[in-house]
Amino acid sequence: MTKNILSSPLKRITILDSLRGFALLGVIIIHMLQHFGVEAGAPKEEILQFPLLDEVMRWIGYNIVMGRFINIFALLFGLSFFIQMDRASKKGIDFRGRFAWRMIILLIMGVVSHSFYNVEIISVYALFGLLMIPLYKTKSWILLVLASFFLLGGPRIIQSTYHNHNIKTEHVNSEEANNFERSIEIPAHIANPSFLNSAKHNYKERFLGKLRYQFSYFGRGYITFALFLFGLLLGKIRFFENIDIDRKRNLKIFSRLLLATIILITLENILPPQNFRIFFRTEGVVILPILLFAKALADISLVVSSAALTMGFILLYQSKHIRKYLEALSPYGRTGLSNYIIQGMLGCILFSSWALGSYFNGLGNASLFFLGIIIYIVQAVISAYWLKYYLYGPLEWLWRSLTYLKFQNFRKNINN
Repeated sequence: MTKNILSSPLKRITILDSLRGFALLGVIIIHMLQHFGVEAGAPKEEILQFPLLDEVMRWIGYNIVMGRFINIFALLFGLSFFIQMDRASKKGIDFRGRFAWRMIILLIMGVVSHSFYNVEIISVYALFGLLMIPLYKTKSWILLVLASFFLLGGPRIIQSTYHNHNIKTEHVNSEEANNFERSIEIPAHIANPSFLNSAKHNYKERFLGKLRYQFSYFGRGYITFALFLFGLLLGKIRFFENIDIDRKRNLKIFSRLLLATIILITLENILPPQNFRIFFRTEGVVILPILLFAKALADISLVVSSAALTMGFILLYQSKHIRKYLEALSPYGRTGLSNYIIQGMLGCILFSSWALGSYFNGLGNASLFFLGIIIYIVQAVISAYWLKYYLYGPLEWLWRSLTYLKFQNFRKNINN
């Protein structure tokens, strides 16, 4: 019988919890700017709008935050997979079957969460988690090749080559490709606002769209899987276990990543602007090599800048004066699953027509940006207080209990 290797929160690598908490700060900020993907009717009125500041916060959100923080979150998921498998292996335990069941539970949590907000990502993570199981003992160089294949857009190139080979019509430009008629019928979840109609819309209309976004030509999911593999590689080389040993090495890595980020962004700006919306509607369109190259360059730039952001966090964490502040993010990271799902449920309430959407959809970007930070701070305070008395966040405890089909210890023994 498999022993419980997840029941003890001891011997955690604290920087990983802090980094996960940091990543989730960026996640809630960009989700607030995106209204958590909730489609709602027009607000009653526009309030707390500050045009100049709104534009600044929009730029920060979409050029600095978007994609980078969720990349860190994905990297840590791959690393956590290695840690769990490695700890089990050291105890002589084959954890593969239990981890597969663990991912099935996570998939169910994600699908349920999708009824509230369609931009949830944990259902996709669960699918990739299952794919990681046979890769645990794969040699590092093979993992590197696989990660590079996905990062460079290998699946997109294959799909596009097949698409171009079978296309029957003449090439049309990007404007024609995206100038299609839209239905003027008002969706039921807006015409008749209710949670039930909203959930139906998320499952019937948005779930397929999510899968296309992740696995079709745009291929966001392939980047996520590449980050899972990079996280597994970092685990294999014990990168975070020795993070405090060589600050000079970390500074060198950060400098190179920062330089690479600058070069990649410069190259992106040199290229003629490309319309990536073509990837969402490819009927009758030849997908040109320049578009594939530009998208691969954008993906690589995003991942490299995420890595630079991660190393910058690590360097700050190594400073004794700053570490105590960054460690304040650790409780949020330890209860990351609970906080992430609660974020989404709260976002659903704030922006849905059947709830508070008529008010919060009228807020400007700056107001949404800072409201996201306020929500994060409140969650962080609650998380810190919660972990004084409990071993895990509520959903973390439920996940562990379901993993072993047995109630796990929950409350701390505060008498000791």
